[in-house]
Amino acid sequence: MAIALPDDDTRWRCSQCGNLTRFDVVRSSRVREFWHLDLGGVPKVEETEVLGEVVESVSCRWCGAVDAVELVPRPEAGGPSDDPTGS
Repeated sequence: MAIALPDDDTRWRCSQCGNLTRFDVVRSSRVREFWHLDLGGVPKVEETEVLGEVVESVSCRWCGAVDAVELVPRPEAGGPSDDPTGS
């Protein structure tokens, strides 16, 4: 089952411990790459295009919870929580 990625309006949160910042993510990507090999045969990837990506699992780095990571709304920028003085 694929897991939704955070976007501009959401972020991940561990519902078990409250972690908002540290997660272990397992994902599969399908990419097209342009490889340039020098005359010695050493490759260098010069272009990468992601054709598809699936997040297979997300676990909390703090408590290790596997099925407790959820998408939650991000706080609005400029709100009261952004001003430490409360004004």
